[in-house]
Amino acid sequence: MTHPYARELGDFLRARRNRLRPQDVGLEPGGRRKVTGLRREELALLAGLSTDYYQRMEQGREVRPSDGVLDALADALGLDDEERRHLFTLAHAARRPVPVVADRRPETVPDSTWRLLRVVDTPAIVLGRHLDLLAWNTMAEALLGSPDDYPPDRLNMLLLMFDESVMSERACPHWERQALDYIGMMRAAVATDPTHPRATAIVGELSIRSAEFRRLWARHDVRVSVTGIKTFRVPEVGDIDLHWDTYPLPGRPGPFMLVYTAEVGSADADRLRLVTSLHATRTTGRTQQPPSSTKPQT
Repeated sequence: MTHPYARELGDFLRARRNRLRPQDVGLEPGGRRKVTGLRREELALLAGLSTDYYQRMEQGREVRPSDGVLDALADALGLDDEERRHLFTLAHAARRPVPVVADRRPETVPDSTWRLLRVVDTPAIVLGRHLDLLAWNTMAEALLGSPDDYPPDRLNMLLLMFDESVMSERACPHWERQALDYIGMMRAAVATDPTHPRATAIVGELSIRSAEFRRLWARHDVRVSVTGIKTFRVPEVGDIDLHWDTYPLPGRPGPFMLVYTAEVGSADADRLRLVTSLHATRTTGRTQQPPSSTKPQT
């Protein structure tokens, strides 16, 4: 049986090899080529490896590359710092003869985090390692919609991102860039535990029903610490551009807080206030609590 980390390592190497063109690394394209990226033998040559050894790595067969080999591959592939760390994480895990059993206890949100969500004056949510929505505040609900509208196992940012009904209601510019951010975060989670049942279920479902997800997932982009700008299209007020940043929660690795902020005094800040005010009007007297029925399965 193929080692799950070796298989993930091979897929990552293949995706990165296919991303490169011969001219990117100083090679002549030559005549007609059957592949869009570099051939295996070309990359092996650049990295100083035998073609057979490199091919076995891509196929996820029993190989345990040294750090020197990994450095050579990273240089040949032109990996950035985050991609290089990802390569080493997968390869080091693949060296172990038996995969380490990862921590698969249910993810929980401490009461102190719920209190913080209630007092922070900006949209904020807590996501699990596989992007399950674990907690949120009222301003996030005003912006994203009520989590109560979905079954617990559907409260996942990737599942919602590729939900056609949600996409039609929340269509916004730069959708693909934002989808790649979430996919990259899921890739980083898969690298720590490739056979986790929650990851397998989410990726498996989306791979079956979404050609767009299959295309983007095949890129093997990875994100660890993420920040960016997201555009929300809200019918009542128009587009709102918000900065977003992720913050790990205290304790064991896993859940993290994602916070959206607007520039002080900007039109986006005014629109966000208006959205929040409209939501408050519609839900007068409602108090946000951490109900167990709305927490996703992990």
